[in-house]
Amino acid sequence: MKVKVPFKLGVVGHFGLAVRDPKTSADWFRRALGLQKQFEFDEGIAIGNDNVTIALFKGRPSPKTIDHMSFHLPNMTMLRKALAHLKKHKVNIEDPGNEIGPEAEGSKNMGIWFHDPDGYRWELSVQGGR
Repeated sequence: MKVKVPFKLGVVGHFGLAVRDPKTSADWFRRALGLQKQFEFDEGIAIGNDNVTIALFKGRPSPKTIDHMSFHLPNMTMLRKALAHLKKHKVNIEDPGNEIGPEAEGSKNMGIWFHDPDGYRWELSVQGGR
């Protein structure tokens, strides 16, 4: 059943993640994903770019609360460059040796999955990338 909603969601404004050490996590996101510090707040740091802001606040990480967060890349060349960059920075990548693969069996979308130091799972994907 289709529900009529009088608005459409835009880009992600922000979301918050509990991390052991916000400064350490912010540095990891800067090195691994190129996100920049936007501002600091009590017990935390917000990092991001034009598309998303992640509020990293001091707390007990709970990576099982979300399965993963995915960010789209424009093409397979960029996905391969991202993989090389993540490897260079010793990011914990899933499926060593066969890192780039379909999002699900039979999917045309291709992705790579990895974990940040607090155990949260991330994906970089190309829609229709096969």
